[in-house]
Amino acid sequence: MPQDSTSATRAVTLFLCGDVMIGRGIDQILAHPSKPRLYEDYVNSAEDYVGMAESRNGPIPRCVKPSYVWGEALEEFDRIQPDLRIIDLETSITTSEDAERKGINYRMHPANVACLTAARIHCCVVANNHVLDWGRAGLTETLRVLQDSKIHTAGAGEDLTQAQRPAVMDVRNGGRVLVYGIAGPDCGIPPAWSADQCRSGVAFISDFSESTLSSVAERIAASKRSGDIVVVSIHWGANWGCGVPKEHRAFAHQLLDRGVVDVVHGHSSHHPKGIEVYRKKLILYGCGDFLNDYEGIGGYEQFRGDLVLAYFPTLASATGELLRLVIQSFQIQRFQLGRTSERDQEWLRDTLNRESRELGTHFLLQRDGSFQLV
Repeated sequence: MPQDSTSATRAVTLFLCGDVMIGRGIDQILAHPSKPRLYEDYVNSAEDYVGMAESRNGPIPRCVKPSYVWGEALEEFDRIQPDLRIIDLETSITTSEDAERKGINYRMHPANVACLTAARIHCCVVANNHVLDWGRAGLTETLRVLQDSKIHTAGAGEDLTQAQRPAVMDVRNGGRVLVYGIAGPDCGIPPAWSADQCRSGVAFISDFSESTLSSVAERIAASKRSGDIVVVSIHWGANWGCGVPKEHRAFAHQLLDRGVVDVVHGHSSHHPKGIEVYRKKLILYGCGDFLNDYEGIGGYEQFRGDLVLAYFPTLASATGELLRLVIQSFQIQRFQLGRTSERDQEWLRDTLNRESRELGTHFLLQRDGSFQLV
């Protein structure tokens, strides 16, 4: 998928990734850790996740700089210089003690928000199954902290109107990127977390039906201007398993068929899933985690959850069509992103190609360790 110099001047490059889970163990090594109390079946202190990771990969420093967790990913951001950096933030940013008794609760102390600004994140999608882990008070504080830090949010709000409102960000040449955050019905989000006109919460959809699709598409069409690039960022599906559910593929296709969406940015799976280009538009069915505190946790080793991907699509400004897709891999060790080995790069390439074969895409491993769509 070559890109000529003329199209490059009329293009927008994004950084997209999956779940950024900087609460719990990661929060404990930052400068201002939250109270470590947890309400899990087997772990009652967030400090235990630090200990488990250390038992796997060695000592982890404490009171680290805000940029620590991003590690060598920051070099990649500086090299590629994406116009916008968009993540799924699967962590509440709050001091609330109103823990939802749902098994797992993620939070980062508000004083650690520099962990996000250090990576110059432009937009946090917050329509997911952890943003209300510490109650609606926790959600309110999360949104306020991000707003005060000049980070856009999408997918949750103080009422349904706010939750459904897109993040609107200007890019070079006078264009705009609109990001809509959506929470799917099959990723563990309690329906009670859904926002309504009198209640805060997430932009939740109860199914993938034609009526739901029409509602989403009509809402986007009402806000989209000529030349806008629209990203629909959707939290859907199970944490483990490479298969793409047929209802996800149909929903993504139909969004693109309506002509109002340019990128479908899917997340929830803890590992990358297949990638499709449909009508010259990009569909990421599952980006995988990007940052988490899972190093010391056993199980599901076959998915290599320690290997994560950063996606850099370049889109035509006028049409939103995909001009180029570069993917860079990293490995999480000691709660920090580092470069992957050649062997791991080959494993990731083979996995991406296996899972994307039926979707019609293929990737080549480049000399710099990145994967390029061909």
